[in-house]
Amino acid sequence: MDALDGNAIAGVLFEVFGAEMTTSAAVCANCGARAPAAELAVYLRAPGTVARCRTCMSVLMVLVTIHERTCVDLRGLDTLEIPASRGPSGWG
Repeated sequence: MDALDGNAIAGVLFEVFGAEMTTSAAVCANCGARAPAAELAVYLRAPGTVARCRTCMSVLMVLVTIHERTCVDLRGLDTLEIPASRGPSGWG
């Protein structure tokens, strides 16, 4: 199965976080690699949508939508860094 880039989940990330997230830096909890969410390896045909670190291939995010509700597992992320322009005053 070929991986897509993180832009494939831009819409669902926007729905979940209420902001454009593809430019946010995702830091892998396993290897510490830091990259924009747009550069993650995304697999849409897994049970749910899986985003992996391109450095070590650890699972960073799992997104599952059931009955119009999206459940998100971010256990593989050390941090998801929001750019300063969208900091606390930039949310909603």
